Amino acid sequence: MNKATSHILLVDDDESFRYAAEKTLSEAGFTVTGASDYRKALDVLNGSAPIDLLLTDVVMPNRVNGFALARMAAMRRSDLRVLYMTAYDVPTNEAMGKILRKPIAGEQLIAEVNQAIAA
Repeated sequence: MNKATSHILLVDDDESFRYAAEKTLSEAGFTVTGASDYRKALDVLNGSAPIDLLLTDVVMPNRVNGFALARMAAMRRSDLRVLYMTAYDVPTNEAMGKILRKPIAGEQLIAEVNQAIAA
């Protein structure tokens, strides 16, 4: 799988971070769909568009964190890869993928996404 065919679902409630990450990943050749919360992310996952990677913030509003979203996503798409992001200390035992520490430099984000998709 390569960047040109890889579709990322980016979920983060911080609009400025989400915009910057979407821009960085799009400029690197990925197709990116952004969502501000788990409900919007599930709408995308319930659709027919192929999604290769769920890139989600861990700490989000509405009592559904990134770990719970990843579990819900896995029930819909068992082959979905997951990459988490957080600025907080969070338990790692719930993670279904690597946890990246915010802030994340653009080059690091691109490298981590490439690695997660290639896994």
